[in-house]
Amino acid sequence: MQKVIAVCGKGGVGKTALTAMLTRQLKKRADTGRLLVVDADPALGLLYALNVETDKTIGAVRDKVLAAAESGNAGAQAEVANELDYLITSTLLEEDGYSAIAMGRMNAKGCFCSVNDLLKDALEQLVLKFDTIVVDGEAGLEQINRQVVEKINTLILVTDSSYRGVQTVHHIEELVKNGAVPYCESIGVVFNRVQGDNRSADELQAAVGLPVLGVVPYDPTLQEYDAKGKSLLELPDNTVALACVDEVINKVFRQIYPP
Repeated sequence: MQKVIAVCGKGGVGKTALTAMLTRQLKKRADTGRLLVVDADPALGLLYALNVETDKTIGAVRDKVLAAAESGNAGAQAEVANELDYLITSTLLEEDGYSAIAMGRMNAKGCFCSVNDLLKDALEQLVLKFDTIVVDGEAGLEQINRQVVEKINTLILVTDSSYRGVQTVHHIEELVKNGAVPYCESIGVVFNRVQGDNRSADELQAAVGLPVLGVVPYDPTLQEYDAKGKSLLELPDNTVALACVDEVINKVFRQIYPP
């Protein structure tokens, strides 16, 4: 069974750093299987956190297909259509223990349903080859869309423990209920970079009204790596935040495979 985990949350709460740590810990587990990480934030923040560079994105492929469609040149259109599977596959980055895809920016505006459908079909064939997929979304939900996956097993909402952070969780929950993302089997909250808040996990859960998957404390080691631009995959094994991330993964996997 394929496991699809999507991560989102408002800016400044460490969403991308958390996703990078999820990647670090998931790629070490046997039950993860073949791991695909999708950077669905146009800013490519996750790839920077993983110290991965690329100029090949799904957005660039879409723009190429769209340019051919708008040119009116039948030969150019046929050539791009024939190359589409290759173009999509060429965006796949093979890293140590995982693969990655960057969605990138979609420069052209408007509704281009036929182009989007072509991309979706080609991307779907690629995604189906993986056992576990982690999608790092934008600050909201805009980039976690049906071009990436049809169904999400677990949507992780990342927040700090502030009042505004909790209100953002409620807002995103409403967006999910209104169909802003693909079907979600379950939603959970991770409180991240928590500092100076002595509330228990039960008290935090009461505040958000959703299951709490984990409470990750502020970690100076993590902040040091982040500030220096060092890959978060290289964090020391004794980094406090990583133990908390392991607990998050265990809870998520138990949700997907209940006893």
